[in-house]
Amino acid sequence: MPADRLSSAFAALADPTRRAILARLALGEATVTELAEPFEMSLPAISKHLKVLEQAGMIAQSREKQWRPRRLEPQALKEATDWLDYYRQFWDQSFDRLDAYLKMLQAKGGGDGPQS
Repeated sequence: MPADRLSSAFAALADPTRRAILARLALGEATVTELAEPFEMSLPAISKHLKVLEQAGMIAQSREKQWRPRRLEPQALKEATDWLDYYRQFWDQSFDRLDAYLKMLQAKGGGDGPQS
């Protein structure tokens, strides 16, 4: 994922309203009015949130006669998750090495912890 797209994805995910919208769209397509229902904000405010999500490639608008429902585009979320997974694996391995090192120190010191 290019850095600009990754930055857009994380910027979009930084807002709790947008995360809630994504959670709703994970259940299926919805119109702007349906997406706005749980929030105490205007339709134009919801539309601004939708625009951020669309620009990040996380949602798309379809056209079905008179209504234009939004739908989730999982590829952008997958790319962000893949990026995070790389660092999760790094930290998991680092903690595993630290755990092994601490166990080795305990074994050397007779189980009393690090020796001075």
